[in-house]
Amino acid sequence: MTDPSIQAILWDMDGVLVDTGDLHYRTWASTLALYGKTIDRAFFDRTFGMNNWGTLEALFGELPDRAWCERFISQKESAFCDLLRGNVTPIDGVLDALQRFRSQGLKQAVASSAPSANIQIILEELGLTTFFDAVISAANWPGKPNPKVFLEAAKALGLPPARCLVIEDAISGVEAAHRAGMPCIAITTTNTPAQLAAAELVIHSFRDLDNSPFLNPALHREDEVI
Repeated sequence: MTDPSIQAILWDMDGVLVDTGDLHYRTWASTLALYGKTIDRAFFDRTFGMNNWGTLEALFGELPDRAWCERFISQKESAFCDLLRGNVTPIDGVLDALQRFRSQGLKQAVASSAPSANIQIILEELGLTTFFDAVISAANWPGKPNPKVFLEAAKALGLPPARCLVIEDAISGVEAAHRAGMPCIAITTTNTPAQLAAAELVIHSFRDLDNSPFLNPALHREDEVI
């Protein structure tokens, strides 16, 4: 890192704040089945972290007719929202991590590929809305690994990218963070340590941060490597 003075944490949502992988997979599978299409779990896991448009492009090779895509996405998101209520499970240790970062005076933002409505429902279900200074959705932007969602989150917080630390679970999310010029912690909720090895720090649980330099008052010293 060129500047180790981190002032903000940018959180991905699915697979980082909340365990929604199975709900997303069920929704994709059931909605595609309405159109005679199938998706297997291995493909879903590879594309987890992309927005709907990116996943459709990966699935079909190129995007189908835009009107079809919009209709499909509307159906898929409606089905997903129906599944969310009462079925949202936070990732273990998330609340403690949010509280510790806040106690250090760090700004925090959600920077997710999910639609804004989904983000709001999930944050309300988990009771986490008060932790975030900004909530940024990339649902209608180029998806990760495009860095736009992280750059927009930094802008919303009034900080340069190098002052922001990303927490991700997706391979595309780690790449997006680096394209944005931000360091990244990767958590192994949806990918293996080897797949996430490009991140500055790979953890299996937020409990692993207890003895990390990320949680000391300065977060880093100039001579420390994440």
